[in-house]
This record gives sequence, structure tokens and C-alpha cells, in this order.
Amino acid sequence: MTDSVIAVLDIDGTLIDSNYQHALAWYRALRSVGETCPVWRLHRLIGMGGDQVVTAIGGADLERRVGDQAREQQGREADALLEEMAPLPGARDLLVAIKERGHRLVLASSGQQRHVDVFLDKLEARGIADDWTSSADVGSSKPAPDLLQVALKKLGAPPDAPSVMVGDSVWDVEAAKRAGMPAIVVRSGGFGDDELRQAGAIAIYDTPGDLASALDDTPLA
Repeated sequence: MTDSVIAVLDIDGTLIDSNYQHALAWYRALRSVGETCPVWRLHRLIGMGGDQVVTAIGGADLERRVGDQAREQQGREADALLEEMAPLPGARDLLVAIKERGHRLVLASSGQQRHVDVFLDKLEARGIADDWTSSADVGSSKPAPDLLQVALKKLGAPPDAPSVMVGDSVWDVEAAKRAGMPAIVVRSGGFGDDELRQAGAIAIYDTPGDLASALDDTPLA
């Protein structure tokens, strides 16, 4: 076994199949404030912090006019879709496999605390993970590195502690790069392999279960 490292795992889209529901929730939220944006454009932004999505869609003016209202409505729209969000294949197996190898594990989410609580229950992860985060823990969301830095602080680890990030989007990979972490990616984010590799992903797998089966080929051996 390798020396222990800290595994920082994204939840939304990486462990829980939620990306397309979040894109639809954003679509409905923006429609509610008089803005229509193609769902495919919204999907490309999922994984970026929700505090940045409205600006990415329509610039600072749109953010100033409807940003807070759109985010609040997006949260309500996502609430209505929580029942449809389920663990991806092998998600819990991956958590167990990481812990069995003696690594520490933090589930890193910038989602709202009520959503994180639901996902932890769906994954039966409270007794496995060493800690987890929510939007209440960070000032700047992905692709800023703050979320990953907070994850290390949750365990009392220094910023340069040996660590690996597992995510599903280019935003995860970019955040990991800024935090000085290698990033492993699953394809559930809907991004192309070329995009993920160009962003800096060191390995790509179809599902969390596939990654769990291949841990010996990664820094989480």
C-alpha cells in the first residue's frame, strides 16, 4: 500500500447522478425571472459554483438584476428533483475502497447544506467519510481552489498534504490544479475526454465503480 493520502471527492455529478437535473433546475429558475437559456449551455456550466453561473450566462448586468432571485429559485427547483438524483454505479464502493486502503476521505460539495444532507444519506456515507463540506464553508466556489483547501483544513492537514481530487467536470480539474492536487475524473459530467485531459485530468473512468476497481493504477493505490 502507498503512503496515506487525502482523497477529496466531489459529490454532485461525481457520486450522485445530478448534473442534468441541476441544468434543468437552472433552466426553470432563469425562465421564472424572464430569461431563457438553452439547457445545453447550462449543462456546460454545471460543476461551476452556483454563485458564478448567472454571470457566466449573461454577464454582470444579469447577475445584478436577477442573480439572487435565480439562485433561490434554482434551489427550490432542485429540491423538487432530489428524489430523481441517485448514486452513480459503484459510488459507495469507491468510498469504501478508498478507506480500506487507509486513506482519509473528505466529500467536497459547494452545494446547499440541505442537498448535501440528502446526498450523504443516499450514499450512506456518514460513517465512511472523515468529513464533508457545503456552500457554508467556502467564500469562492469552483473553479477557485477554496473548496479543496477547506476540505484539507477540515482534517487539520496543511495545504501541501499529499492529496488527490476526484471529480466529473473541467471545473473540478481546474480547481484541483489551482490547489496543487492531481485530479481523477469520471465521465458523468458529460465533458469530452479531450477537454478533461487538456484541463489536466490524470485519469478518466466511466463510473465511480470503474475507478474503485482500478485504484491500484492511481495515486490512491
